[in-house]
Amino acid sequence: MLQRTEQMRFAGGAAVFPGGRVDPADLELAKRLAPGEELDELASRIAAIRETLEETGLAMGLAHKVSAQAAIEARHVLANEGAIAPVLARFGWTLAPEQLVPFARWLPPRERAFDTRFYLADLGTGAVELAADLTESARLFWTSAREALAMADSGALKVIFPTRRNLERLATFSSFADARDHARATPIRTITPRRVTIDGEEWLTIPDDAGYPVTRQLASTALRG
Repeated sequence: MLQRTEQMRFAGGAAVFPGGRVDPADLELAKRLAPGEELDELASRIAAIRETLEETGLAMGLAHKVSAQAAIEARHVLANEGAIAPVLARFGWTLAPEQLVPFARWLPPRERAFDTRFYLADLGTGAVELAADLTESARLFWTSAREALAMADSGALKVIFPTRRNLERLATFSSFADARDHARATPIRTITPRRVTIDGEEWLTIPDDAGYPVTRQLASTALRG
């Protein structure tokens, strides 16, 4: 996970998963890779691969084994070029977007909200040195979903409502394979949180049939970014 800088407009200071918006170059690459096909999903996976490399230094979603040194060099190329296509050309890499497993899609009911797709990716041991880019993020850290929730409960970590729900869902699995199988068996539906009043208290809720073990939280305690 990465902790966003306090100055960020959205979720400042909060711990989030790596990611970011789909750039025009991601969409152009998707068109070249799969002309005539539905491009939104492929462009989103390309953006996830690019943003993860940019923000963390992790090279994933590739049809190659990548050394730590190659990942460091690729991150520098990406920073200079601003797009993933020149990185692929420079290192002779091929994307493998099918390695990313769709996990969830969230769209909060407010103006300028991010339509966010979450993916699972198997990074093996995860024993990779990371370095924050120090522009959007202040630090990076490895943690399990259960540990992240414990830190949030203790006040050591700030997490917004969607992140917490996804951490709770991830915490129910003991392995990547279990999480992957669950994700593949659970149809992706766009989750839009709703405010409801129950016994005089306002709650923030999500659907009960979307694969989440916790589907509501008191609105007064929910961080929304």
